[in-house]
Amino acid sequence: MARIVLVHGAFGGAWCWEPVVPGLRAAGHEVETFDLPGSGSDPTPVAEVTLDRYAERTLEVLAAGPPAVLVAHSMGGMVATQAAARRPDLVTSLVYLGAFLPADGQSLLDLTHLPEGAGDKVQANLVISGDPPVATLPREAARHALYASCTDEQAEWALDRRGPQPGAPFAQPFRLEPDRAQAYLALPRAYIVCLRDRAIPPALQRLMSQAAGCDPVLELDTDHSAWLSRTADVVAALDRLARPAVAA
Repeated sequence: MARIVLVHGAFGGAWCWEPVVPGLRAAGHEVETFDLPGSGSDPTPVAEVTLDRYAERTLEVLAAGPPAVLVAHSMGGMVATQAAARRPDLVTSLVYLGAFLPADGQSLLDLTHLPEGAGDKVQANLVISGDPPVATLPREAARHALYASCTDEQAEWALDRRGPQPGAPFAQPFRLEPDRAQAYLALPRAYIVCLRDRAIPPALQRLMSQAAGCDPVLELDTDHSAWLSRTADVVAALDRLARPAVAA
């Protein structure tokens, strides 16, 4: 079976993947989660949190074992893409679960400002404060934007664990490594579109997945937090998508 490394999104931590991990391990996969710098229990100061630091931390995890299927959710797509572009030899394939998938030179904010990103309920409700800037999302807005398909119990579980999000990585662009671009672009990549997503509108998910040549592109009729609202379906999809990487 595959080694699977899971990358969480903004306001989150390794805890986000707790619902998914048991099912993937039961299917025989080696599964690893971790906190990005400044997220979860990671103590990195806000001023030191950048997209580069995110990518470096991801590469540290990847380098500790054999090449892995790199799975990303939400902002984690920016992170996984940057990490894979720097060390494509550490990645067997990329899987984006309702995640940002940039082209060279695009930042997360660039993607949200595309016409297909209209209606994004996260950007519409962010509260930015401090220097360096930190983003928060009010509890009620987060329930509506991120957990609309979740039960009240599921939503409360997640809302109680969310933390503030350093703002700098939102504006920092993905950069291709020229000497590794060919290897990165040759990596297999798949996308799971969340059809009721209010954080990354489905139109933007489809645009990004098509531009990046994702194949296959799967769909789940759920909200942005599919790992919580449709756990069994996410496990089944990731299990399916990881198996070709093993066969390769």
